[in-house]
Amino acid sequence: MHRRADAPPPRPARVPRPAGGAGEGRRARAAVEHGLVSVAVGARGPRGGDKRDRILKAAVKVFARKGFYASRVSEIARAAGVADGTIYLYFKSKDELLTSLFEDRIARLLTLLREECARYDTAPDRVRRLVEFQLGLLEGERDLAEVITVNLRQSSRLLKQYATRRFAEYLDLMAAVIADGQRSGELRGDVSPRIMARVIFGGLDGVAMTWALGNAETGSLRRAASQFADVLLDGLRATPNAAALPPQEP
Repeated sequence: MHRRADAPPPRPARVPRPAGGAGEGRRARAAVEHGLVSVAVGARGPRGGDKRDRILKAAVKVFARKGFYASRVSEIARAAGVADGTIYLYFKSKDELLTSLFEDRIARLLTLLREECARYDTAPDRVRRLVEFQLGLLEGERDLAEVITVNLRQSSRLLKQYATRRFAEYLDLMAAVIADGQRSGELRGDVSPRIMARVIFGGLDGVAMTWALGNAETGSLRRAASQFADVLLDGLRATPNAAALPPQEP
């Protein structure tokens, strides 16, 4: 049987459950969500090492405090405890530093999101987890949230890369989760998975930016994530009158 040309993207590959049972998995997830595992800059191999990570972490603080354009490489070097010239051993420019910060962060985030999707059996649960997990990670990293939602927009070069590479991987993951739910009959079939992926991203980005720039109380981002997921799923769940198949992808 041949798949229709307008059929939704394939279901994302499931990731094996971690060894140690459900209790260990819950503890690992709790560690990530409470900031014990940073997604800003992951562990690096011989190419980078601790010094590269220190520079990236320092850049987050400086960019969040002063903004991308007003920040100087010398300030980042001072915050990282390295000489100015050391920055250029790892990054050719301030733009490349911001690019690397984003790519490290989104690569780690994609890995974690795929692992989270594999832990849930239903499409609505996966959608909810994608929303709550992403915003939950930012709850303890306000500086990172500000850099990701505000400072990225100040670099046109990065935005172009952002829209064509890592961002495409992120949207593919979101769209695959939606399409999977459409095939199972759990999510309505009369919406485009790709359009919904963009809607989800836009909503998450707006919630995170408003939170990062405001004076929100502790826990408010998690509460917002729960409400966002509720409203999203109210509109996405399948109804008896919904079309059986999604429209052709734009």
